[in-house]
Order: sequence, then structure tokens, then C-alpha cells
Amino acid sequence: MNEQPTKKRSSEPTRPTRGRADLGRLRRMTEAQIRRTVPPELADLPEDFGDEAELVVPAPKPAISLRVDEDVLDWFKQTGPRYQTRMNAVLRSYMARTGKPAAAPARKRQRRKSA
Repeated sequence: MNEQPTKKRSSEPTRPTRGRADLGRLRRMTEAQIRRTVPPELADLPEDFGDEAELVVPAPKPAISLRVDEDVLDWFKQTGPRYQTRMNAVLRSYMARTGKPAAAPARKRQRRKSA
């Protein structure tokens, strides 16, 4: 049996990771404090901007195995978390620009030579 004591979980919530909102902190902020944190390009939106907004739930994506060059994978990983999402965006952009997929070229079968 392991002699080390088990770690007790802290009752204090952990800080959110990148891309996650600290809702407790947000709830404690005043409207004026929130407005000061708004990016300039969003500062002048009308009050009713989101009134008719619809929640769009993204479709689930299938898990696949994809072979890519090591330097390509390393480059995307160096861009930080969610690199797979960025890879998908690049592929989607390519798909949108090229239009319909071309017909797959017919493969030529080669006969093996007998020894």
C-alpha cells in the first residue's frame, strides 16, 4: 500500500483555464466594470443586439486517425491549445475555396512479375 497520504481536494474553486469564464467573478462585477473589459470592436453594439440570438450547437465530430507530416503537427501544436480545431478550420477553408471534391482518379493496377 502507498505510504503517502492522499491529497484532499480544496473547497476553493480552481481558476478557469484559457477560454473558460470565471462566472463567480463575473457575477460580482458591476455593469460598468464589465463594459470596461469589452474589446473596442464590441463596445458600440446596441443593447438589443443579442435579443434574437439563437444558440447553435455544433455537430459532434467523429474521431479519426490522420497521418500528417511531423513538422506540420509540431507547427500546429506550437500554436497552443485547441490546435486540432485550427487544423479543422484550415481544412474547412480549403474545402470552401475549392468547391466540390474532384472525382478520385482511377488507380492503375500493376501486375507483379513472377520470379
